[in-house]
Amino acid sequence: MHRLGFVCLRHLRDCALSLLVVLAVSWVQGPARAEDASLWSRDTFTGDWGGDRTGLSSKGVDLRLTYTSEVFGNLAGGLKRGATYEDLIRFQADADLGKLLGWTGASAHVSADQIDDGGQNIEDLVGALSDPSNIDALPTTRLYTLWVQQELGNGGSARVGQIAADDEFLISSTASGLINNTFAWANIVDINLPGGGPAYPLPTPGARLKLEPANDVALLAAVFSGDPAGDCLDGENPQICNKHGTTFSFTGGALFMAEAQYRPNASSHGAVLSAYKLGGFYHTADFADLAFGNGNNGRIVSLAVDPSDPLEHEGNWGVYGVIDQVVWRSGASAFTMFWRVGVVPADRNLVSWYMDGGVGVTGPLRARADDTLSLGVA
Repeated sequence: MHRLGFVCLRHLRDCALSLLVVLAVSWVQGPARAEDASLWSRDTFTGDWGGDRTGLSSKGVDLRLTYTSEVFGNLAGGLKRGATYEDLIRFQADADLGKLLGWTGASAHVSADQIDDGGQNIEDLVGALSDPSNIDALPTTRLYTLWVQQELGNGGSARVGQIAADDEFLISSTASGLINNTFAWANIVDINLPGGGPAYPLPTPGARLKLEPANDVALLAAVFSGDPAGDCLDGENPQICNKHGTTFSFTGGALFMAEAQYRPNASSHGAVLSAYKLGGFYHTADFADLAFGNGNNGRIVSLAVDPSDPLEHEGNWGVYGVIDQVVWRSGASAFTMFWRVGVVPADRNLVSWYMDGGVGVTGPLRARADDTLSLGVA
């Protein structure tokens, strides 16, 4: 995977090594089939594996390996100057349990990550609330998502397992081409929820229900474990507490999320579409006040005077809205605009309101209909 941004170039590292692996696989499998002859005309980098990939797919199993890498340089500001190289290798397997086991309407999914940052990541250099990278994470081998899904009538579905909220909630399709982490999992939740919330790199056990009463309407509701890090001491890095994604935490209360989506022309498969979303969340844990604490004789004092005993608030909540609006379309090309906004109580959250927006161009060149060009500000 490679994408070009104003501050980051994502590319395939060690192309020579990758090509050697491809050649080795081809040698083991024998001569390539006709449809695998040209590297540039294949649907996938390693082709059809001599027909084995098609065979697995016909039995309901699809395998995928994605490599994403990036180079960042901090030239001014932040904490210190320097450059970083980071990469993410993700293995993903999806199974149609109807084909595989005869379980009608059911599917299963598992993904695992190998993360590396070469000794430092860009967040260490910048020190910002908004991590410039959306693959930044503690170097480790980590189970990511693991779930089973059952299709329901009228296009709905129920999903249970270790799931990531940023796969379906609070997302803009237009913003998906932007690499700053806040455009993937907005700061209104990432900064405020324990462990960053149930999103990359720490999905949590949970369950999600999706109903589609009409082709252009979807209603989503989910409950997640409240703290993806599990039993983590104050000040500890949540990613260290749950280093390999196998803690399966059920501590820290629960996080409830709900979202209503209206997607005009949702039946137009493959087209860039407008979408309007309204959602909210409620977290059941206690959250410390950021300004006031308990003083002597029951008095309320500023934490600047005595930071040892902050006031506790029962629960946390927020509401948000997302708009993706197609403003121009010509064949496979489209120009879209996005806007997201969210608010939470200011007394218990470091980020009390949030807004981002931008534009996206799909197919900016006639000969490259799948390319996208994106610009966003948060």
